[in-house]
Amino acid sequence: MGIEIDIAWLTLIMFGSLLALLMAGLPLAFVTGGLACVFLFILGDERALNIVPSRIFPLMTNYQLSAIPLFIFMAAMLERAGIINDMFDVIYKVMGGLKGGLAAATIIASTILAAMVGVIGAAVVTMGIIALPAMLKRHYDPKIAMGSIMAGGTLGILIPPSILAIIYAVVAEQSVGELFIGAVIPGLMLSGMYIAYVVMRSYINPALGPAIPVEERVSNREKVQLIGKMAAPITLVAVVLGIIFSGVATPVEAAGIGTFGAFIVAAIHRKLDWPTIREACTTTLKASAMVIWIMFGATIFVGLYVLEGGQQFVQDALAATGLGPWGILILMQILLVILGMFLDWVGILLLCVPIFVPIIKALGAAAFGLSSPEDLVLWFGVLYLVNMQMSFLSPPFGYALFYLRGVAPPEIPMSDIFKSALPFLFLQIVGLVLCMVFPQIITWLPRLIYG
Repeated sequence: MGIEIDIAWLTLIMFGSLLALLMAGLPLAFVTGGLACVFLFILGDERALNIVPSRIFPLMTNYQLSAIPLFIFMAAMLERAGIINDMFDVIYKVMGGLKGGLAAATIIASTILAAMVGVIGAAVVTMGIIALPAMLKRHYDPKIAMGSIMAGGTLGILIPPSILAIIYAVVAEQSVGELFIGAVIPGLMLSGMYIAYVVMRSYINPALGPAIPVEERVSNREKVQLIGKMAAPITLVAVVLGIIFSGVATPVEAAGIGTFGAFIVAAIHRKLDWPTIREACTTTLKASAMVIWIMFGATIFVGLYVLEGGQQFVQDALAATGLGPWGILILMQILLVILGMFLDWVGILLLCVPIFVPIIKALGAAAFGLSSPEDLVLWFGVLYLVNMQMSFLSPPFGYALFYLRGVAPPEIPMSDIFKSALPFLFLQIVGLVLCMVFPQIITWLPRLIYG
């Protein structure tokens, strides 16, 4: 029989060794899985290792997860077909005459991109390559330019079809469709707040975001023609989301239709050739494999922790703080943001959600002024997504900051990239508080659609 370790010590040893190995630069997927196997052997005997297949198999056979490679492939196809360049170009010409118009155009393009992509890194890097040089050339304030790219890029976590939302729904055993619909209004609200901030700052101080010169602007007739160019990809996004929201098809079926549609859109734009398809397949393989391996590793790690009584320990520890339900919720969210500074989003989800969701359910819907347990799980799910969005922007280790560093001009110091994220981080906190205080922002649309 294995060794008996007190759960408080075990928590410290398990999560301490996890952090130590991650800081040594080892990949999250193999650290969590490897540590879990080591602890399983120390705490149990060879029979305890049976947990490994029993935790992984349900994930391998989970139908909902097959939406992930499909959505990644759809995004990769659209990106390779040059749609994103065209889209920025169109919005840029339509809105360039406004003060701060290019920054607003970047956020709008990122919002549409979020509805196509669902992966953060792609949006930040792509907009960094296309939009940043365009704005700097027009003498935009670099902080406004970089902030709008990063903030817009993080919307991919929230606006459906978000890959994080699919994994969350699988782990929390919730409907993917409901979570998608619940995230729509908060996503658009944040996008609107970013745009309002950028445009207002530029109108107060036109030097921050000058309008493009008159000779570069386009007539209204040309604007209509330009928007016509974007009809195909925008129709594709509308169809995919429409199918999910109307309940005609599951998110997985919608992802399949979207993937097929991406081929058609690429063909319309005359970009459907073998190199495009091959590159899109490679991107999909890499991204999906990374996500799935992290899921395998983290699910064994958390499974072992819960089995040893970790769930109860965390619940008792939170109760012992003497905070009410709201205090516990806020504490959880602070923990998520802190973890977001160090860990990958898939890792955070798989380490925290299986422990947090039962605790929130135990507190009950009435404690937060909600009418049903379903509303409670949905509300917490969307709050979680907004939290993850914040962790992407929070210095010193927010992922979006480093994605942008990779494509920003070398003369821009890292400290400027940090500073440019702060106002948008503040707006995200405001958005989060609004969603907490007025749960209807999240629950209204799903209730309207699903009744």
